[in-house]
Amino acid sequence: MRRKFGISTRLAAGVLAVTVVSSLGMTTADAGTDHSSAVRARASYDAINKYFDAGKGGLLLEEYPNTQTNAYSYVWPYSQAAIAAEDLAGVPGAGRKGSAEADRRIAAYEYYWNAGTTPTGYDSYVRPPNGQGGDKFYDDNEWIGLNLIQRYKRTGDRAALARAKDIFALVVHGWDTDPSHPCAGGVYWTQAPWSQDRNTISNGPGAELGAHLYLLTRDRSYLTWSQRMYKWAQDCMLAPNGLYWDHIDLAGNVEKTQWSYNQGVMLGAGVLLFKATGNPQYLRDAKSVASASLAFYNTPEILAKQGAAFNSIWFKNLLILDSVAPDPRYRKAMQSYADYNWTTTRDPATNLYNFGEGSVELLQQSGITQIHALLAWPRSRYGLLA
Repeated sequence: MRRKFGISTRLAAGVLAVTVVSSLGMTTADAGTDHSSAVRARASYDAINKYFDAGKGGLLLEEYPNTQTNAYSYVWPYSQAAIAAEDLAGVPGAGRKGSAEADRRIAAYEYYWNAGTTPTGYDSYVRPPNGQGGDKFYDDNEWIGLNLIQRYKRTGDRAALARAKDIFALVVHGWDTDPSHPCAGGVYWTQAPWSQDRNTISNGPGAELGAHLYLLTRDRSYLTWSQRMYKWAQDCMLAPNGLYWDHIDLAGNVEKTQWSYNQGVMLGAGVLLFKATGNPQYLRDAKSVASASLAFYNTPEILAKQGAAFNSIWFKNLLILDSVAPDPRYRKAMQSYADYNWTTTRDPATNLYNFGEGSVELLQQSGITQIHALLAWPRSRYGLLA
C-alpha cells in the first residue's frame, strides 16, 4: 500500500523522533548527526527484527509474508541486514544498543561459514545441520568482507579483520587464469558449475576489499590484486557512456545492463586506490563514474527499477567519494531518494517498504534501511565506510 504523508503524519514523525533518538542513546548534542534520518533508519530496521525474525540465533527470513520453502534467508539478503545494523551502529550516539545489534548480526554469519573447503568462505545458504549449505558466490563474500572492514574500523575487532583477509583469499582464488578466454582474467561470479560469468560486481567490491586491506596492513599483495581487479573491470566492462556493464561469459557475450551497484563499487574502488597510491587518475575515474551515473539514474522511476539494495551500494560509494572530493550532489541525490521512499513506498503502519507486488523482500528492506542510516552520519565519518 502506498501512502503519502500530510501535516499530521509529519507531526507524528516528530514525536517518533524524540522516542527513537532516546532509545538510541542520542542527544541533540551529537553534532552533524541527522536525527530525522536516524529515526527513519531505526524504524526501518526495527521492522526487520519484527517481521523477518526466523526464530533462531539471529537468522532472518527471506521475505514477509514468507512464501519460501527455506527456513532462512540466503546469505546475500542476510548480509545486507547485517550491514544495515553496522551502519546504524556507526551513527553518532548509537551507543551500546547499536553495537550489540551489530554484534548479533555478525555472530549469525557463522551459520553460513564453510570451514571445510580450501579456501574457506561463506556458503550461499545456512550450513548443516541447520540448512543444506550452497555454492559460494564471490560477491556475497565480498559484501561480508566489506562489512567486516567497516566493523574493524569502528571497533578495532581483530577477528573481523582476520576474517576479511580469509575472504580476500577466496576472492583471489576466483580469478580466471585461462589466457584463452575472452577478456582473460577477472574474478568469477560464483563457484557454481552453472555459471562461468565474470562480473563487474565480483571484481569491483573485490578491488575495494583489497584496497582496504592494503590501507590497513600495507601488505602490497593486497594492492597488487586490487589494481588487477579494477583494471580488468575497466578494460572489459566499461561502456562508451562512462558506466559499467554487468558481465561477460566465456563465449565473449557481454550482458550490457548497467546496474547502479556496478557503478558504485567501481567509483568506490577508484577512491580507495587513489588513497592507496596517490595516483590522481583513480580519483578522476571515480568522479567521472559518479557524474555519469548521477545523470543516468536521474529520476525516481529509473532508480526504482534498480532496487533499494543496489541503490544503497551506489549511494554508500558516493559518500566514500565525498569523503575525499566533496560534492553536494551526492548526498542530495541520496536524500531525495530516501525522502521519496519514506513518503511513497513505506507503509506507516508497519514501516515496511512495498517496492512491488507481493511480499516485502529482506534484501530491499535492508537496502533502504542502510540509506537512511548513512544519511544520519556526519560527513566527518565517511572515511569509516567500507
